[in-house]
Amino acid sequence: MLNISKNSIRQFIHLTDFKAYELVKKSQVKQAPLYVMLGCFVVLLIGMFLPWTQNIDAKGYVTTRQPEQHPQAIQSVISGRIENWYKREGDHVNKGDTILYITDVKSEYFDPDLLERTSEQLDAKSQSLDSYNIKIEALKKQYEALKQTYRLKRRQVFQKINQARNKISMDSIDLVAFNSNLAINNNQYKRTKELYDKGLKSLSELQEKQYKLQAAEAKVNVQQNKLINQQNSLSILNIELLAIEQEYADKLAKSESELQSAVSAKLEGVANVSKLQSTLSNYNERQKFYYITAPQTGYLTKIVKKGIGETVKAGADIAIIVPDEYDLAVEIYLKPNDLPLLHLGNHVRLRFDGWPAIVISGWPESSTGVFGGTIVAIDQFISNNGFYRILISPDESEKAWPDQLRVGAGAEAFILLNEVPVWYEVWRQLNGFPPDFYQPKTNNTEIKTKAPIRSVK
Repeated sequence: MLNISKNSIRQFIHLTDFKAYELVKKSQVKQAPLYVMLGCFVVLLIGMFLPWTQNIDAKGYVTTRQPEQHPQAIQSVISGRIENWYKREGDHVNKGDTILYITDVKSEYFDPDLLERTSEQLDAKSQSLDSYNIKIEALKKQYEALKQTYRLKRRQVFQKINQARNKISMDSIDLVAFNSNLAINNNQYKRTKELYDKGLKSLSELQEKQYKLQAAEAKVNVQQNKLINQQNSLSILNIELLAIEQEYADKLAKSESELQSAVSAKLEGVANVSKLQSTLSNYNERQKFYYITAPQTGYLTKIVKKGIGETVKAGADIAIIVPDEYDLAVEIYLKPNDLPLLHLGNHVRLRFDGWPAIVISGWPESSTGVFGGTIVAIDQFISNNGFYRILISPDESEKAWPDQLRVGAGAEAFILLNEVPVWYEVWRQLNGFPPDFYQPKTNNTEIKTKAPIRSVK
């Protein structure tokens, strides 16, 4: 029965004919599920000790980190009326291409010869400045002539004053001489009179001396009057000098006032010319705004203002342009209690909408169709939706993100944390504990924040 011998007896004995064999066979069939369960348990037990990478799941969308690469609105600097469209929705435009043409709606700009008329006003004001320059030069010469005349008049009076002083000096000397002569004649008269009283002199001699005395007194009186007249002339000359100074001070002040008025009028004219130049420049620049051009190269995706004749307000959106080249990034939102677990440079696994993928969050090396990323920015302030915004850029050390990605596409992020056994993760999930907190090994690692530029074809 043990098939030890080479001589088989199967052809003579059939095991199915024995009841003991049937009982043994039935007992083996009943133990098979037990073996299967035992095997599954062993496999599960071994699997519980396999490594598991803790992670945080979050949803977001594809965006770009460069401000100029976001979809932007094309606006008009001035208010106007749409006259003609040169581009349609979906057209590719280069920077500077004309999108539409508008005309002005403000009445002060309706004049078709506005620039020419403003130029004529500017020329007239510029010529008036030349007239002011001539007037200023004439007033300066007039002022200098008055100053010269004042100097001459003043010098002339000073000469007369010097002459008067000299005459006074001479008349004073003559008066002293006449007084001396008067004193001598008076003395002679007195002595002659004494001798006449004694009878030693005749009456004729006395009368002669008396005549000489009276003549000397008359000369003294005349000389005194002459000296007083010269002194009065000197006083008059001093008064005349003061009058000349007052007269020419008034004339010079008036001339200087006229000169300053002319200078002020010239400066006002310069201000008017500058204002007209600024106005003319503004008019020239305003006409450039009639043609609304593309601020950058991209695709015209949406026309906000449609039709011909529609009025466009200054600063209002007219169309939306999307750049054809942009740096990809992913924007996700995390709960506040997950934020302390993250650091700049943390590795992230990403799955994009429309891209086939098989994701095993705990075993990233076993996932397919997922891409790598690195956290490059964490908002310091909570968003309006109650979550914190995280920006993720491509990890250049791994495979590139799909070329078919566009800004706005959905994305799901798996932020990788600590590596723990499976049984620990199961135990943590059952107890509702947060993932293990950990610090990055180094903060000196340079983070590559610039993603490769994608071009939309």
